[in-house]
Parts: sequence; C-alpha cells; structure tokens
Amino acid sequence: MTVHQLSIFIENRSGTLIKVLEALKQAGIQIIASTIADTAEYGIYRLICSEPMRACEELKKANVAVALSDVFAIEIDDQPGRAADAVKTFSEAGISIAYMYSFLLRGKGILVFRTDDNGKAASVITANNLKSISESDLSGLA
Repeated sequence: MTVHQLSIFIENRSGTLIKVLEALKQAGIQIIASTIADTAEYGIYRLICSEPMRACEELKKANVAVALSDVFAIEIDDQPGRAADAVKTFSEAGISIAYMYSFLLRGKGILVFRTDDNGKAASVITANNLKSISESDLSGLA
C-alpha cells in the first residue's frame, strides 16, 4: 500500500542538484514526482521514480547521501477541496502528516504523504475506500 520515496540530502550550492539529476539520467531512471525542502545550508530532495531501489543504489555509487522510505500515495478527484477532504480523514483519525506533496496524473490528483503511523493510515485508507496508488502503478508511467 506504500510506495518507496528517495530522500536525497544536498548542499545548497551550485551543481549539487545536477549531480543527482545526471546520475538518474545516466541510469535511465524516470522521475515521476519530486519536491525540495531547504534550509540555509542543505536541502532534502524527495522524489518518486520509476525504479526506486536501483535509483538508491546508483545515487550511493555517485556518493550522494540518499535514504529510502515508505510513503503513501492516494488518488483524488481533480476538484477544489478534495485534498482537504482527504487530509481531514486522516486528521479525524488522529494521524499526523509529516509532509505532503501532490501532482496530477491522467486527470486525477495524487497526494504523496508520510504519516506518524503507517499501520493506522493503511487502515484509514481501506476503511474509507480511498484509492491507494501502488509502486507498480507509478513505475508503469516511465
């Protein structure tokens, strides 16, 4: 029910992001969604890609600090308020969302998020008939 996300730690200086992107390009790995959160000295580049395990290996070979984690990806209708409705479902169940980002895919919104309780979040997804996006759904895009 979860998908693998790469979290890549990069310094906030010229050339560090291109090193990551070039390594993925050379490996033929497609980026599906990504976001960067930064501080004054470094950034965390989070991404969903076509082959997360191989991407992690390739980035480590390129001496890039990378970690693999499990996040949820759910599909919502591309209409105003649907993200709020989805987040409210988790909030009402007492689940905190550590971070979230989104993108559009084939006319649907995709919310990618990490919670403080994966087991409970999985139960909420099932109980509320939310459409969970699998890793194979995403890797089929590349």
